[in-house]
Amino acid sequence: MVAAASVVVAAGTVSGVISATGKGPDAPEARPVSSASPRPVPLPAVPSASPSATVSASPSVRPKRSSGSASESPQAKKTTVSARLYRHPASRVIDWVRAHPGDPRRPVIESRIAGQPAAVWFADWSPDTVTARVRAVTSGGAAEGRVPVVVPYAIPGRDCGGHSEGGAPDLEAYDDWIDRFAAGLGGGEVVVILEPDSVAQADCLSAGERAARFASLARAGRVFKEADPRARVYYDAGHSGWHTPAKQADLLRRAGAASSASSDGVFSNVSNFHGTADEIAYDRAVLDALGGTHLGAVIDTSRNGNGAPADGAWCDPAGRTLGRTPTLTTGEPRIDAYLWVKLPGESDGCRGAPGTFSPSYAYDLAR
Repeated sequence: MVAAASVVVAAGTVSGVISATGKGPDAPEARPVSSASPRPVPLPAVPSASPSATVSASPSVRPKRSSGSASESPQAKKTTVSARLYRHPASRVIDWVRAHPGDPRRPVIESRIAGQPAAVWFADWSPDTVTARVRAVTSGGAAEGRVPVVVPYAIPGRDCGGHSEGGAPDLEAYDDWIDRFAAGLGGGEVVVILEPDSVAQADCLSAGERAARFASLARAGRVFKEADPRARVYYDAGHSGWHTPAKQADLLRRAGAASSASSDGVFSNVSNFHGTADEIAYDRAVLDALGGTHLGAVIDTSRNGNGAPADGAWCDPAGRTLGRTPTLTTGEPRIDAYLWVKLPGESDGCRGAPGTFSPSYAYDLAR
């Protein structure tokens, strides 16, 4: 994707997160899927005048920047969700740990990555099985008294025809898939990361297409919260190196993210590297512009320990480290959680085939 577009892009399974697939409707497990997971793409600190929404194999360099104010909002709220996150028992990193008991890198990878809770992605449009697969994750979390993080990722026109293209064939089918997804949420606490890229990347759509997408996203949030009043739904805010807070808030408002009927706030930095302090400042600025005192933000901290590379490198860049461990207790006003939406160690395509688990990359991130 060219430099002014998506946070995430998929060529194979490159998200670094878990995607839910199954052996059948009664025995689903969370695993990456080869055609549906995102990877970070660097974006300019100041968006270009005519951004493109298609993926480029050689995105242009952009420095990281911070946006907004880090000062506490006078209307800041405390998060009310549980302090414990759910670790799904199936992922590529867990498979690697089990299969390599004698590898000298195993203890570090097991303790610092495989042992941490991560998001579970539902990135393939599979209406016949999605309810059971979502239910397997949410019921697993409920059984342990922990909070799962799930990622619906099937919006039509996903990634604007780039490497992460796919999803439902049209919005009517997508709305039906959302209904089926919601039926699996149950009645417990769950964090929903609704459609990474779907709002921040919407400039690629025509005005009519954008309005229709935003209507479906607003509907999705309402459906989730009606199905499970304890669900917390967060909308795509891009990241601190992309749109200005004012522009992003305008897009989010049109997608329903300011309404308590559909939204609990925003998420940022999914599969990207921007530092936590930059994201906190940016998210607070977006929330201030968005309005709604009930709103908070969650930040993907999976690989942002050293911040974004100064040269704009995006494909398994050297020198990155794990960020803050996942938690629903951040101590930061209006920041509801630090999450690992991407699972560290899955390659963007340079340290291994896209989406495959790279133990050398994981070890470099974790040591």
